[in-house]
Amino acid sequence: MAAANCSRTLSWTFYLSGIPGYEDFHPWISLPFCLLYLAGVVGNCTILHVVRTDARLHEPMCYFLAMLSLTDTGMSLPTVPSLFRVLWFRSREIQFSSCVVQMFLLHTFSFTESSVLLAMALDRYVAICHPLRHATLLTPALIAETGIAALLRSAVATLPLLARRAFFPFCGSHVLSHPYCLHQDMIRLACADTRFNVIYGLVLITALWGLDSLGIFVSYVFILRSVLGISSPAGRCKALNTCVSHICAVLILYVPMIGLSVVHRFATQSPPLMHIFMAHIYLLVPPVLNPVIYSVKTKQIRQGVLRLLFPPKIGSAVM
Repeated sequence: MAAANCSRTLSWTFYLSGIPGYEDFHPWISLPFCLLYLAGVVGNCTILHVVRTDARLHEPMCYFLAMLSLTDTGMSLPTVPSLFRVLWFRSREIQFSSCVVQMFLLHTFSFTESSVLLAMALDRYVAICHPLRHATLLTPALIAETGIAALLRSAVATLPLLARRAFFPFCGSHVLSHPYCLHQDMIRLACADTRFNVIYGLVLITALWGLDSLGIFVSYVFILRSVLGISSPAGRCKALNTCVSHICAVLILYVPMIGLSVVHRFATQSPPLMHIFMAHIYLLVPPVLNPVIYSVKTKQIRQGVLRLLFPPKIGSAVM
């Protein structure tokens, strides 16, 4: 009965955390965060605009890159309001319903990005191992269906994890470790049996991230075998160079993701700054670096961005 009363009176408001011990410097700390978020939004919107408007980029690799930009934006944007409320206005309160929505969007787009990276690995496999069938196999319709299926898979798989939270009492601390809501952060505050969420969360990570990463690994095994069969060293180098951007994108997503999960599950006694540092890397690094890497390493995207920034003159275009 006491737990029920506690749940009704306290559990609907949680308190976000900024940088513990540096509250007086939050306005200054917010400047690099603001610049990074702005860089991520501008970079991903530029990729989306270039792919949409430039007919020369209407090919499978660029479509998948546009999907990656959408998922990067979907991962970062839900956290912006709460982050800057904490850093700028010291407004730490967040309602339970808003927290659940934020968690749902964050985890759904995180799982979706993993699926998009798997689709991009398959695209590289078809492009290198079966180049003559690349355009016929990966049609725009199939690519769109793949993106929708990845999003639906992630959303449906995440729902059971969050639906049970409505029935959890939170009788102890309501202070979260980050300026946004993560499932693994909230679950430790519940004064209830959370074994389902813990076990289901591990199964979900294994089934989605694990299978996606396994698929990426297998794709690159076949890619490497095909590349080694190319007689020309220049040809092998050119084929591998088309995969560099994708490999970087995989590392940029999975390394912070694994690091954050390890910190939350096995380093609970570590300093709070470590949790905060890993959480912000997880959210900021992929949206900021992916557009930069693809703009630098992918010739088609680089040329498209340059045409957007420096449009050719009408006279030179006619000539």
